[in-house]
Amino acid sequence: MSVIKLEKSGSIATLTLTRPDMMNALGQEGDGPAVAAACAEIEADPDIRVAILTGEGRAFSAGGDVKAMRDKTGAFGGSPNQIRNGYRRNIHMVVKSLYNLEVPLISAVNGPAIGLGCDVACMADVRIASDKAKFGVTFLKLGLIPGDGGAWLLPRIVGNARAAQLLFTGDVIDAETALDWGLISEVHTSEALMDAAMSLAERMAVQPPQALRLAKTLLRHGQSASYDTIMELSAASQALMHETEDHMEGVHAILEKRAPKFEGK
Repeated sequence: MSVIKLEKSGSIATLTLTRPDMMNALGQEGDGPAVAAACAEIEADPDIRVAILTGEGRAFSAGGDVKAMRDKTGAFGGSPNQIRNGYRRNIHMVVKSLYNLEVPLISAVNGPAIGLGCDVACMADVRIASDKAKFGVTFLKLGLIPGDGGAWLLPRIVGNARAAQLLFTGDVIDAETALDWGLISEVHTSEALMDAAMSLAERMAVQPPQALRLAKTLLRHGQSASYDTIMELSAASQALMHETEDHMEGVHAILEKRAPKFEGK
């Protein structure tokens, strides 16, 4: 059974991690290609404007498959070079596919997001959580380091000091602390979480889809590109948007004092 399920409802796609009996642990053979294929299907569908990522059962993701680490199987088996490639061609494929998704991605963190699971949640543009969610980057407790890009991304979300505190202590924080630290932007009851995620996605999905994807691209490049580079990308992207029908629809809607209807043209 695939580790991920893709469902579409109008302009919104929902990605669900589907290994609830293992708290949605990751690292088995094929996990990377499965997530990559789901993300590619979303990107290839012009009708999809926003995606939501969540977990089935009581966890978002408990992270790497500890039993596979013990048994030296999946991404964690073989020689050091084979393990390296297991990360590069499997686990890295999971996080890169999610991080590079062209449409906005919302993580709806329904339960524990630990280690790799926390980093997977951080690949989204926006994170909201249930009051049962917990977050931890507990790699050192396993004698490991973040092997999935979390050491690059987490400080950009919560700042260097708090990222270092989480990593060096292995502490697990609750949803309210994660909200205070800026790791998530909203907390909801577990019953209300997916409705809240869908409501947020719907508010994004009414935006012009071409501009929405380009806006995400600019935000992502803004994390590492220079100011001058972003200015050049902005000018070039804006020139393209000025020639779209959606731009004129937005202009006319403002002048006519009505809600715009963007069609991706």
